[in-house]
Amino acid sequence: MSEFDAILVGAGHNSLACAAHLALKGWKVGVFERNATIGGAVRTQEYTLPGFRHDFGAMNLSLFAGSAFHRMYANELKSHGLEFAPVADCFASVFPDGKWFGVSTDLEKTAARIAAFSPPDADVWRKLVAAFPGEAEHLFRLLGSPMGFRALAGIGWNLWRKKGVSGALDTARLLLSSPRAWLDETFTSQHVKATLAAWGMHLDFAPDISGGAVFPYLESMANQSFGMVIGKGGADTMIRALEKMVTKAGGKIFTNADVAEIIVSGGNATGVRLTSGVTHNAAKAVIAGVAPAALPGRLLPNGSGDAGFDTAMKKFRHAPGTMMIHLALDGLADWSAGAELKNFAYVHIAPSLDQMAKTYQQAIAGMLPDEPVLVVGQPTAIDPSRAPAGKHVLWVQVRALPAEISGDAAGGIEPGPWEAVKEHYAERALDIIERYAPGLHGKILGRTIFSPLDLERENPNLVGGDQICGSHHISQNFLFRPARGFAKWNTPVERLHLTGAATWPGAGTGAASGFMLARQLAGG
Repeated sequence: MSEFDAILVGAGHNSLACAAHLALKGWKVGVFERNATIGGAVRTQEYTLPGFRHDFGAMNLSLFAGSAFHRMYANELKSHGLEFAPVADCFASVFPDGKWFGVSTDLEKTAARIAAFSPPDADVWRKLVAAFPGEAEHLFRLLGSPMGFRALAGIGWNLWRKKGVSGALDTARLLLSSPRAWLDETFTSQHVKATLAAWGMHLDFAPDISGGAVFPYLESMANQSFGMVIGKGGADTMIRALEKMVTKAGGKIFTNADVAEIIVSGGNATGVRLTSGVTHNAAKAVIAGVAPAALPGRLLPNGSGDAGFDTAMKKFRHAPGTMMIHLALDGLADWSAGAELKNFAYVHIAPSLDQMAKTYQQAIAGMLPDEPVLVVGQPTAIDPSRAPAGKHVLWVQVRALPAEISGDAAGGIEPGPWEAVKEHYAERALDIIERYAPGLHGKILGRTIFSPLDLERENPNLVGGDQICGSHHISQNFLFRPARGFAKWNTPVERLHLTGAATWPGAGTGAASGFMLARQLAGG
């Protein structure tokens, strides 16, 4: 049995950032991870062939590069090996008519591409980019602040003071709008609209879901203004640097250490019991980086003592699932729309708002979508070190998918468990890419497929293959993430806290929930 000030359950990047800050503030910290590898959904491994390094989940580290945690600890992280690979050609979409549109950091390039579809849209784009610094100040302040009435009041006051009533209402309207509503009132080109709307699908926002407009807006404006970064050698450069920060500061990280129970005594969280039977005590805090449903009945066998909280955790809603396809390639995909597409970090295949809406609805209904949204990542176009010389990896997210299959919208695959279906459905996805990049199949040297349930087996927080650990719809965001009254990483059990993507401010690689919780506990 060991004695710690804080015990963290799970070693995702939020937990590691939290542990690092606490350890550097003098806390004795222990991190317990059920898997042999730390990092949660941010891992890089040779899933296909030796020498081909594939990001298991997250690939884009821009949020971490711009995070408050990185601003405070940039020197330490760099000394521990953190290295970014900058991206100038950020994201693009390809279309059935043979056209494409992409956003690059060169404003003139992006504006010229838009003008080819709609000159008025190019003028609108320039105005949005010019106004972005002022808008970003308020949005990033919101996303980087603890979620409480005092913080919201301060943000609202600052917004009103700088933008006036009309400007403040415009920002509020953006936060409440659906992607389609914002895109339809802002642009005329369907190609431009679809390219930006694809980012909503990354965060469970199909085109017609309220509250989703801010994500296409932020991603497109941030990529245009700042570019993007991925991890040099793999996204796990971030995890390895965080691990070294924790251990150098005296913290301990235990792998293959599955927590069976959070021990509660006198209404306080006092430690954990592992499946091995060993117990460890925590004098100040137990911090669980888990999906909410893992608490009542499992980690808290007798519940939290608050029936409302326990019910909310059990009913926490997850987003549709994702399939990951990792390919080792003899060469980059040959995009028929244009060779320039080989330079982009991401190429989306999501041709229209209507198709994205239909795909999402099919998945919600338990159907395998006939035309899934595909996010094709090309990390070796930016960072060749991830594959042997002249070779490449392709990172393919297939969105949105049901965790349990009731049918196939295309009528070609018999319903069944994912284990029996995944190879067939992966072929559907690859055939779609082949339509836009002929010859892809012939370049494949090796492949590994993770179905939605494979993802959950690898990481229980990815419930049903939900890579963002919970829907971000308005009713489960802001003051309601993960539940009303518990948006400040608190629980009804004293000294028991939550962190991770299921808590405010949600998914992404920014380590915001872990860092804000650590500062709340230890200052700094």
